Amino acid sequence: MSISLKHIINYLIFLLFSFFYPNLVFSDAATNWQIGFQDPATPVMEGIINLHHDLMFFICVISIFVTWMLGRTLWHFEQKQNLQSSSLSHGTLIEIIWTVTPAFILLIIAIPSFSLLYAMDEIISPAITIKTLGHQWYWTYEYSDYISESNEAIIFESYMIPEEDLSLGQLRLLEVDNRMIIPVNTHIRVIVSASDVLHSWAVPSLGIKCDAVPGRLNQASIFIKREGLYYGQCSEICGINHGFMPIVVEAVALPNYINWISNKLSE
Repeated sequence: MSISLKHIINYLIFLLFSFFYPNLVFSDAATNWQIGFQDPATPVMEGIINLHHDLMFFICVISIFVTWMLGRTLWHFEQKQNLQSSSLSHGTLIEIIWTVTPAFILLIIAIPSFSLLYAMDEIISPAITIKTLGHQWYWTYEYSDYISESNEAIIFESYMIPEEDLSLGQLRLLEVDNRMIIPVNTHIRVIVSASDVLHSWAVPSLGIKCDAVPGRLNQASIFIKREGLYYGQCSEICGINHGFMPIVVEAVALPNYINWISNKLSE
């Protein structure tokens, strides 16, 4: 298997952060004054970040070129240097260039963006289906694939932990009493809806943001590549406590997930 320069650079950066910040390898929650992305945990989020970097390259090149062109225009066509205005009104060649070039750039951008768009909407034979229901102001999770002896599915509510009840190391306004537990390296379908008003189930590290609409079932696909805790929040203004209904997804190894399901069924 060939190793590209990009993979080598990413590995060196990973080693550097691991050495200086041994307890902060991955950023899976929002931080103060954050302007970048959280670390990706799914192929979709990796694609979003790569597309962003590709677009930023074009944006930087275009911004520098336009700034340089405007600067030269202001300098060379200043009133004192051009006492008599130019009579030139049309330039066929330059008009063709500034029409074709942006169209060509947009065509280049469209190819990876459409590919990513289709990847985000694709649902690949999910092994697990989880229904997420938004309420004012908490979430309900239903694992309907598993039925207990009393013929009931696994259903539980997830509330934010108040600040006075937080343990050392827990994140303010982001921790919940019942996390959504899912296994890694497994195709998972999340069905999202709401019981009252509009909500939005969003977890940045997973590259997912799915609207929760009353009376409608929206679905999204998740494939997590590494274990960890992933934090999100409702991303639709849903009332006075909109900022107090966080989301915590805990990705665990498959044996641990099976044990968790067994314990839930026996409760």
